[in-house]
Amino acid sequence: MELVYFLLIGALAGWLAGNLTKGSGFGLVGNIVIGVLGALVGGYLFRSMGVWNNGGLLGTLVTALVGAIVLLFLLSLVKKPRQT
Repeated sequence: MELVYFLLIGALAGWLAGNLTKGSGFGLVGNIVIGVLGALVGGYLFRSMGVWNNGGLLGTLVTALVGAIVLLFLLSLVKKPRQT
């Protein structure tokens, strides 16, 4: 059951991060991937800063959301612009 919650939080965090950074989500699978990777990035960042996530569901969502936004920002720095 924890896997289902993990995937749901990942999907929600990915969708929110996509809406905040580019104006739309990435589709269900893309949102889950961005959210799960964001949770890993956010967990690493928060642990590095000495912030302990003990906020339950909301704290987990915030951690995943912050990590997903950072991840999308870093990806935008290395992404090549499209030529038309």
